[in-house]
Amino acid sequence: MESEKVGEEETVIVGDYVEIMKTEGKSKGMKSKFSKLFWHGGSVYDAWFSCASNQVAQVLLTLPYSFSQLGMLSGILLQLFYGLLGSWTAYIISILYVEYRTRKEREKVDFRNHVIQWFEVLDGLLGKHWRNVGLAFNCTFLLFGSVIQLIACASNIYYINDNLDKRTWTYIFGACCATTVFIPSFHNYRIWSFLGLLMTTYTAWYLTIASLLHGQVEGVQHTGPTKLVLYFTGATNILYTFGGHAVT
Repeated sequence: MESEKVGEEETVIVGDYVEIMKTEGKSKGMKSKFSKLFWHGGSVYDAWFSCASNQVAQVLLTLPYSFSQLGMLSGILLQLFYGLLGSWTAYIISILYVEYRTRKEREKVDFRNHVIQWFEVLDGLLGKHWRNVGLAFNCTFLLFGSVIQLIACASNIYYINDNLDKRTWTYIFGACCATTVFIPSFHNYRIWSFLGLLMTTYTAWYLTIASLLHGQVEGVQHTGPTKLVLYFTGATNILYTFGGHAVT
């Protein structure tokens, strides 16, 4: 009997151990699936999510104001012109990326854990001189672009909560954005793309539904640009939207 009990105890212990291992395997499996869904990117879908969330959202709210600066006719014409020009540029750049990657893969270079940058393409196709020019341009553009984005965020939040001045809000957003340096790789930005796309979709539908429910303000008058500088400000914003963002 004792041996049977011991045997039963061993069996139970082994059974529990196996059950625990299965449970741990399931939890790890769920954790792995969750991590893969929201954390590990680098696919074609991530490129689409990144463009849709990071690029379109930045200027979604400013387009009506740009149209008011340009006038409806100029706004539509420039939007179509910049969109076509940006799409053509994106097509040409895509060909150059593919050409660079094809050449490097023939040399047995592995790109699975590497995101190709534009200055690398210039280096591979045109040489180090153009690589340095492209790198300097990218760094300058990103430096000023990041400052502009911080100021824009601070201005937006100031309209929601004016208990703090805009400069203080800029410091707060700067400190929050600085924590992104702890994200291991560009592939791990997938969760931010999801959130950005979700908020962009919500904002777009909110504006659409609100405009349908409330309609136009009674007695509103539509006017074109009153100053030349305003006209070019609106044109620059649409260029930034449908020109530079199409390249991205």
